[in-house]
Amino acid sequence: MYKFNNPIADWHSWRQSDTSAVSRNFVKFGYDILHPRFDDLSNGVSLIDNPKGYRFVEFPFYNIFQAGFYQIFGNLTIEQWGRLITIFSSLIATVFLYLLVKKHVSGRAGLIAAFFYAFIPYNIYYSRVVLPDASMVMAFLAGLYFFDKWLDYNSKLQFKFISYLLLALSFIFTSTALLIKPFVAFFFLAFLYLVFIKHGLKGFKRLDIWVFFILTTLPFFLWRMWMENFPEGIPRNDWLYNGNGIRFKGAFYWWIFAERISRIILGFWGLPFVILGILFKPGNKEKWLFYTFVISTIAYVHVFATGNVQHDYYQILIIPTLAIFFGKGIDGALTLTKDYFSYWGTRIAIVVCLIFMLVFGWYFIRDFYSIQHPAIVEAGQAVDELTPKNAKIIAVYSGDTTFLYHTNRQGWPVFERSLREFKKAGATHIAFANPTKEELNFSTLFKALKTTETYAIFDLTQPTSLGVKELKKK
Repeated sequence: MYKFNNPIADWHSWRQSDTSAVSRNFVKFGYDILHPRFDDLSNGVSLIDNPKGYRFVEFPFYNIFQAGFYQIFGNLTIEQWGRLITIFSSLIATVFLYLLVKKHVSGRAGLIAAFFYAFIPYNIYYSRVVLPDASMVMAFLAGLYFFDKWLDYNSKLQFKFISYLLLALSFIFTSTALLIKPFVAFFFLAFLYLVFIKHGLKGFKRLDIWVFFILTTLPFFLWRMWMENFPEGIPRNDWLYNGNGIRFKGAFYWWIFAERISRIILGFWGLPFVILGILFKPGNKEKWLFYTFVISTIAYVHVFATGNVQHDYYQILIIPTLAIFFGKGIDGALTLTKDYFSYWGTRIAIVVCLIFMLVFGWYFIRDFYSIQHPAIVEAGQAVDELTPKNAKIIAVYSGDTTFLYHTNRQGWPVFERSLREFKKAGATHIAFANPTKEELNFSTLFKALKTTETYAIFDLTQPTSLGVKELKKK
């Protein structure tokens, strides 16, 4: 709940703004879940004009809940309801992570893994942002847990109803995870391994297994097919793979394994325990299940190399992997204490490392909460107060949609066309945060609604004589 009341203007505010805008537009325009819309009407996202503001990325489960709770219960802002959904998703994910590790390693390892997932500063920040990623991780872990339980009950005739219920729950959660973010597909290796250790190669000939995987992936493919009808609303994504050619370069490994995993996530001092967890031989209960997480993690960060380097929130998906092996590492070290290490020395060393991990992790992550540009919040609120509800705003902020989001209007976050073309597209006002002298000169072209040191707002529907000439230019 730290800085729960913050406006969406902290780290990765542009992505949070785009997510929350879809939810807010459900409230404004109705729950047309097959046509989600955000505030950006520019062609900057897809390179195609997007006059209706379509936003086709993840299926809008997160947005349905965020907008729905806001309308049903009120009390909180729509942004705060988004934060609450993420918070509860991360707490539920913590429970399922514990249950999986408890079953396949030990209860102590499960508790340590859950502690890691719940308390590392990186995950605390990303467990209260307005993003669907925590919900994706929760749905994946729940789907895997129920699938694992289904395999246990499937061969017992006296538990057929429970078996079907578990399979249905696994289907619901796993298909939901895929619809939220298809990156989860990398971790399907864990599902396949569970089938193998339970039934061997014969398991892959079973009809129920095939039906499960087909039905689980079908909603995702149907959603993707539907999205293709609205190319203007699909962000360019080919750059995520290797858009800057960084894959397999030294810089890639430094960014992912040194900067992100070792420094920001593990605070340096947590890294030895993760390595220990990987090195310890898996027990009879675990076998090699969690090593499929390692393979999936490595595949994921390499396939989406540029995406993972560009955005640190892409590493939210790999946190369960690190948590599992962190738990295994400490659990293994405590188990070896009896024969190889000092009882109290081991425990003191672990506590010291945990403290340093959390302290350094907080040191590296604390600026994520900072509102670096408060002027865009103030300027956005002024636009919301001074302009009609149906106004369309040019809110230029280097292409970042955060400023536009705070205006509570649809519009354009970048100068992508002439003023004449903006007017033709329906633009009614233009706003600047921390305006420069050049931007303040717009008062010679259009009526100024209000100008301060923090912001300037001009009415494009009331041009001066110079403004009329400007609007005639191509």
